[in-house]
Amino acid sequence: MSTAATEQRSQLNSPDREYSLERTRNIGIAAHIDAGKTTTTERILFYTGLIHKMGEVHDGDTVTDWMSQEKERGITITSAAITCFWKQADDGLVKTFVNVPHRINIIDTPGHVDFTAEVERSMRVLDGAVAVFCGVAGVQPQSETVWRQATKYSVPRIAFVNKMDRTGADFDNAVSEMRNKLGAYAYPISLPLGAEDQLKGVIDVVSQKAILYDEDDPSGLKYEVTAVPADHKERAESAYRELLEAVADKDDAVMELVVNELPIDSVTLKAAIRRLTCSMELVPVLGGSAFKNKGVHAVVDAVVDYLPSPVDVPSAVGTDLDNDEEVEISTDDSGQFCGLAFKLWTDPFVGKLVFMRVYRGTLKKGESVLNTRTKRKERASRLLMIQADKRSDCDAVYAGDIVAIVGVKNVTTGDTLCKQGKDISLEPPTFPEPVISMAIEPKTKLDRERMSEGLQRLSEEDPTFRCFTNEETGQLIIAGMGELHLEIIRDRLLREFKVDANAGVPQIAYRETITKNASAEGKFVRQSGGRGQYGHAVINVQPAERGKGVTIDNKIVGGVIPKEFIPAVISGIEDVISGGVLANYPMVDVSVQLVDGSFHEVDSNELAFKMAGIFAFKEAAKKASLVLLEPVMKVEVTTPDEHQGDILGDLNRRRGKIISIDSKPQATILNSEVPLAEMFGYATAVRSLSKGRASYSMEPDKFEQVPTSIVNTLLDSIMPVAARS
Repeated sequence: MSTAATEQRSQLNSPDREYSLERTRNIGIAAHIDAGKTTTTERILFYTGLIHKMGEVHDGDTVTDWMSQEKERGITITSAAITCFWKQADDGLVKTFVNVPHRINIIDTPGHVDFTAEVERSMRVLDGAVAVFCGVAGVQPQSETVWRQATKYSVPRIAFVNKMDRTGADFDNAVSEMRNKLGAYAYPISLPLGAEDQLKGVIDVVSQKAILYDEDDPSGLKYEVTAVPADHKERAESAYRELLEAVADKDDAVMELVVNELPIDSVTLKAAIRRLTCSMELVPVLGGSAFKNKGVHAVVDAVVDYLPSPVDVPSAVGTDLDNDEEVEISTDDSGQFCGLAFKLWTDPFVGKLVFMRVYRGTLKKGESVLNTRTKRKERASRLLMIQADKRSDCDAVYAGDIVAIVGVKNVTTGDTLCKQGKDISLEPPTFPEPVISMAIEPKTKLDRERMSEGLQRLSEEDPTFRCFTNEETGQLIIAGMGELHLEIIRDRLLREFKVDANAGVPQIAYRETITKNASAEGKFVRQSGGRGQYGHAVINVQPAERGKGVTIDNKIVGGVIPKEFIPAVISGIEDVISGGVLANYPMVDVSVQLVDGSFHEVDSNELAFKMAGIFAFKEAAKKASLVLLEPVMKVEVTTPDEHQGDILGDLNRRRGKIISIDSKPQATILNSEVPLAEMFGYATAVRSLSKGRASYSMEPDKFEQVPTSIVNTLLDSIMPVAARS
């Protein structure tokens, strides 16, 4: 048996598992697009020995970007899970787990906002994350988004300031922006030694040692640990004092040593940094260049030293479906099995793969699990460890593992799988609503048959992708998070499902809402001999706070509408809300109260009261000053100074609102809010205006009212006047 297997186990570990819970790390690599996530992941896989040749994004040969679309476009589209193993080197630096191998499960996530669902569901199941920042651009819009997602799911982080070899790289500025823009308690534990073309290595702040890389070995495998060079010594000591003070402010053990003026050794300081990182009170920051293979070793060491194992984070909390009470899911191999399905993927060889994070217990191949949403038993015919696009079978999985199951059928993202006898539901990840849609139609009858299956599978895999039929036009509509998202969907339909389809012009996902309070009644009375129909409902409507959604409250007292008819009235109201009143778009941010009505002893029935609800809400909505809302994007454009005026003018023509203008060396950054309707084709426009030198990024921000000056034109294009009247 290996050294790892014979190591003394904690009581939480099964004797059959090779790597204990304490030596397991589940981490994600997340950042803004082009910050270097995939390159960093590729270097980690190389240095851990999983691969023997480093791939490059621009060459399309990286391990985690395995889809053909990813290789062609040089972007990450789907989050890829991969497992590697790390044994820290005994190189004279102070390390926590020297010569003790660790298993690191890594999820490389996309940076493009169109694929934000991949980041969302990954963060839901991770114990820690490495946030990668560009040393030149610092904190960018999508950096803020992934940071918020990590905070939402209480994921501890370390930060890696990458691309320190690039012209204009500024490590201190990146750290400052983390503190100011993200509110992070961020302090360097590793400093880049030099910058731009003078990047020689990194300085370990805790050990006060320098790691100098051999310039004759471009792989970064050869390095030397030395004293900090004299010209960097003052900076290294200043960073140490700053780090020590930051840790002492948060950690009582270190504070006591500081107050009593006692010496603080590196082991004590590292233990305190680990405690604060695991409790999300500190963000250790490292610098380097993944592309130039400098500083990545330190990042992997930091993952092991500072990011939590599954037993270092608070236990997952679920809901006992028998009594609706909260229960704690402690990380323990001997407990009753419980896991969360966080991703689905269709594999051409093994069929549907369900990616799952195991929170408690052990599951063996061939055993059955209960889906607590459907109440159906599912058999796990195969258990797979995932290595990007490669799979390896395993006989059992344990608490803390991230695995894939084959054989389970009626499973969707967010389902809880557990052993029968104790129905528990874990909180699923939440996803944003689609903001863009387009009509799509198959070219041939054979394409039509294949399209149905293809769209169903793609919508199962991607919670932010929707497909539905427009009842007015009979068209099949697909909806997603952006133009690129829908373009990838069409490409996957063609490549994976052999569906050739025509697509319409992308349409905006508008919403409707009301702007003032109103009351109305709805009556449905029909008498045609014999038994008639009678339903009568009175409702009040009022605007809700933006982003609060729709609420419908039953305020009926005295039985003026019998209890059995209340759901029918609410169902009628919900039907109108989902279909809209002004232009057939769903309504949002509306509060509805059902306050009065009447019924007939003989003629009243559910259908009559549903129609009464429909009539009442339509009438109330028209009285309440209906308006149309449009999605507004947060847009950041980075441009050379000489093109700033042209790009500002273009943003203004697109109804953009300039929020701020920031200056950086050799570039200006324009932060603005622009309606999505005006952003089609912007990639071409910004290249043209700047002669190809400017770049931009955008992400969904909020919904805002469409200006009155363009509402009628917009409504005419959506729905003819005759239809609206």
